[in-house]
Amino acid sequence: MNSSDYAKWTARATEWITDYFANLSDRPVRAQTKPGDIAAMLPDSPPDEAVSMDDIMADFERIVPDGMTHWQHPKFFAYFNSNAAPASLIADQLANAIGAQCMLWQTSPAATEMEQVMCDWLRQAMGLPKGYQGVIQDSASSATLSAILTMRERAQRFQGNKLGYAGAQPVRIYCSEQVHSSVDKACWVAGIGQDNLVKIDTDRNFAMRPEALAATITADKMAGFNPAGLVLCVGGTSIGASDRMPALLDIAKQEGLYTHLDAAWAGAAMICPEQREFWDGADRCDSIVMNPHKWLGAQFDCSVQLLKDPTDQIRTLGIKPTYLHTEGEDSIVNFSEWTVPLGRRFRALKLWFLIRAYGLDGLRARIRNHIQWSDDLAEKLRTHPDFTIITERRFSLFTFQYTPTGQNANDATKALLQRVNDDGRTYLTQTLHEGRYVIRFTAGQFDCTRDDVMAVYDILLDLTR
Repeated sequence: MNSSDYAKWTARATEWITDYFANLSDRPVRAQTKPGDIAAMLPDSPPDEAVSMDDIMADFERIVPDGMTHWQHPKFFAYFNSNAAPASLIADQLANAIGAQCMLWQTSPAATEMEQVMCDWLRQAMGLPKGYQGVIQDSASSATLSAILTMRERAQRFQGNKLGYAGAQPVRIYCSEQVHSSVDKACWVAGIGQDNLVKIDTDRNFAMRPEALAATITADKMAGFNPAGLVLCVGGTSIGASDRMPALLDIAKQEGLYTHLDAAWAGAAMICPEQREFWDGADRCDSIVMNPHKWLGAQFDCSVQLLKDPTDQIRTLGIKPTYLHTEGEDSIVNFSEWTVPLGRRFRALKLWFLIRAYGLDGLRARIRNHIQWSDDLAEKLRTHPDFTIITERRFSLFTFQYTPTGQNANDATKALLQRVNDDGRTYLTQTLHEGRYVIRFTAGQFDCTRDDVMAVYDILLDLTR
């Protein structure tokens, strides 16, 4: 294939995509394949001679769609949705065609400056004050790792990258059990270690207890540890729990801790002013991450990290060999100095298309609908004697168990979830909460309807009759 064939095959791909979206609701949500099925359909060795695009496209249609779990399906209610609004897809297609490596301003002036402006658009949309600056990461895991590395380096007075950490005073990071596992992994990668990620007790609402945090920090300092950072969460992955931040941030300021807020999923809801009570204090955090590729509709990958002052993160991650210099332009932003990877994609373009194509009002309406529809489903399940709501709706997430009389609830719930996902009409996932195996429900698919949400009730009843 050469560039002269591009128009023909991109038109063919567009036809396939249009048909895919039109008929997506007829497909099973989760892939109905077994491990190894797809690999068995692929040749063992690569071809020596070119294969025609007709054959390649035919093989794609034969092999790939049935081997995929369909994240854009209107009845996908598992994990947190990774959305792909049509306007975002078009922007990604254009960015792919340009094919830029956006590591420096000089390699991508439009990408760099649009990234600055798009991050500021989101800052405004979420009600954060002027001064925050943003960078688009691939995922919240990378943003969290950047923040953890910054905590570690600050605690070592910015000498760790030069001298290493062997023999240094052990660094401590604090969070609750409700944070995402990416915080744990960041501490592994940063060399801090799992034992130095201290999980603080929570209250009955599963928010970190300020008095427990303060007491732990005091004990750690007496034991010779080096308190470095505090990770807060709003809309935790398991049950949607949120920390009550003001008192925690008071402690962090008193102790000189760098603060990172993980609002990867629920941060999108903050474009709705009525939701901002749940992240009171966010404007005092040093670092905040939210994922437009979840609830806002941007095509994966697109995770925005907002920094109260980027200086410490740039000092931690920035490296400037001669071949990356832009002569005579010392004041420009090079986003590769803000992140772990050097290479970067043109992610800002899809935010520019997305926010303009739907408007903040259109995006707010979707989020408000998802919250209301989740509430409607939870209330309907609550009326059924064989179902028990375990954790109440937080944003658009709640958990429940199947609790028929005379059966072990954990076993019954696990068996029901297996039937639901094998059935294919919807897709739900699980978590373990206080020893109970529960089913998570979260609404967030960009184009789902109330009927799609409420159909979950009928599917559950059908599979438990």
